[in-house]
Amino acid sequence: MRIGIEAQRILRLKKHGMDVVALELIKNLQQIDKTNRYFVFARQDKDEFVIKKSDNLELKKSPSLTYFDWEQIKLKKLIKSNDIDLLHCTANTAPLKLHLPFIVTIHDIIYLEKIEFKGTTYQNVGNLYRRFIVPKIANRADLILTVSNFERENIIENLKISENKVRVLYNGVSDVFNNRYSEDQLNEFRKEYNLPKNYIMFLGNTAPKKNTPNVIRAYTEYCNSEKAVVPLVLLDYKRELVEKYLVELRGQHLIKNFIFPGYVPHRQMALMYCASSLFLYPSLRESFGLPILEAMACGTPVITSNTSCMPEIAGDAAKQIDPLNYYEMAEAIKGLLQSNSCRNVYVEKGLERVKKFTWTASAETLLNIYNSFQ
Repeated sequence: MRIGIEAQRILRLKKHGMDVVALELIKNLQQIDKTNRYFVFARQDKDEFVIKKSDNLELKKSPSLTYFDWEQIKLKKLIKSNDIDLLHCTANTAPLKLHLPFIVTIHDIIYLEKIEFKGTTYQNVGNLYRRFIVPKIANRADLILTVSNFERENIIENLKISENKVRVLYNGVSDVFNNRYSEDQLNEFRKEYNLPKNYIMFLGNTAPKKNTPNVIRAYTEYCNSEKAVVPLVLLDYKRELVEKYLVELRGQHLIKNFIFPGYVPHRQMALMYCASSLFLYPSLRESFGLPILEAMACGTPVITSNTSCMPEIAGDAAKQIDPLNYYEMAEAIKGLLQSNSCRNVYVEKGLERVKKFTWTASAETLLNIYNSFQ
């Protein structure tokens, strides 16, 4: 078959979750399948060499002005010009009118449950677009893939889709997170980003589901209860936003304990996890939570939420807390930082847990799905 894989943002330099998932599946399909031919459709951007051309795979780029322009106009032209037999759209949405079999991966339907307009303009507009498109696409798709049983149940219930039409395809953990670095390599990385010897890592952003205000409140509680504190590193997050929250909490003096390294490229994230003492992932709502497994693979203990998909993915290999209870979060931070034996238990359990999630296994499952359309 001639299989088209839509991965619009895969060539951007600052890759996010869905981009990483698509990229890992594509690379593994390229290795294990020598029968089908793949055409990866992406919006033209700066990271042009992230996918290598091979006998069974070609990258097809197209410029576009907006998400809508790419998906509803440019992508349809690429599909037609490359004579595609089966299309897989990897990031929640798809063209409205398609005349070929297609699969869509719906990572989550948070935007259908509630829109608070507390994110950036880009996030808010994107959520409105998905709110309009996804119900229509879900009804027209031949198959829907999602990333957890938790999200599968949400999709079936909220979109009124047949159970047989929705399948779970778990994400995996890249081999890069299994690397073990020398202390010299970790020190060089810390020096590059002005990081201390010990730090707590948090992937903060402005999306409400990431629970950043409550993390800051919990960390403030932790700081106020300890004489010597471990700094909190917030990736890709602005200092002035933290300062605003600290003013509300009357903790302006604590800003010295926050570190803002900016965006760290995906190729360096394994170093980021490995150099950290603890990883915080207390989201209010996720569909999978890949960073949980990435941190575990790096041997870093994890605190995560006891809600949505996170218990399904983390199992008993992470410390689970109520993400709305900032005091409980602060106590969990304190407990893991003060007890080496407790930390070691979660490290060992985490290293075992990640063995259940590999990109090779995910790609093999996806290939079987593709072949079922022949």
